[in-house]
Amino acid sequence: MRRVRLYLAVGLLALAVAAPLIAHHAFGAEFDRDAPIRLEGQVVMLEWVNPHTWIHIEVKTDTATHVWMVEGGTPNTLLRRGLKRNCLAPGTELIVDGYQAKDHSLKRANGRDVTFTDGRKFFLGSSGAGAPPGGAPNPNAPEYQGGPCQPPPGWEE
Repeated sequence: MRRVRLYLAVGLLALAVAAPLIAHHAFGAEFDRDAPIRLEGQVVMLEWVNPHTWIHIEVKTDTATHVWMVEGGTPNTLLRRGLKRNCLAPGTELIVDGYQAKDHSLKRANGRDVTFTDGRKFFLGSSGAGAPPGGAPNPNAPEYQGGPCQPPPGWEE
């Protein structure tokens, strides 16, 4: 009887640990590697959550204004690269290069790079199963100027 309880406990623990993994997706499951996109606008909101960060950016066109959701890497990965949450405060102007969702009716994309108005560029993390080839860029390249960013005036972490 003890052995049965032990097996049940181990099985339940394995299910509890695996449950969050089911919700995670590969790049190719949601995003279209053949649909690169460039979005320019202001940050409206930032979701600094696992397993992916989400930057909500207001994009204005000649005919309309839309809020796009841009998926980035995990908060921990972005922090290690030098991108802090306060770098993406509401109102921050950005250029995001990435890949559109497979369902083109959605205003959703996977971000590869984010470029600030002063030219600083950060890799957001388009990698994994189905992502376009090339992987992460060389973080020592001049266009990828890692390190802590400067918060906008009046922003407190």
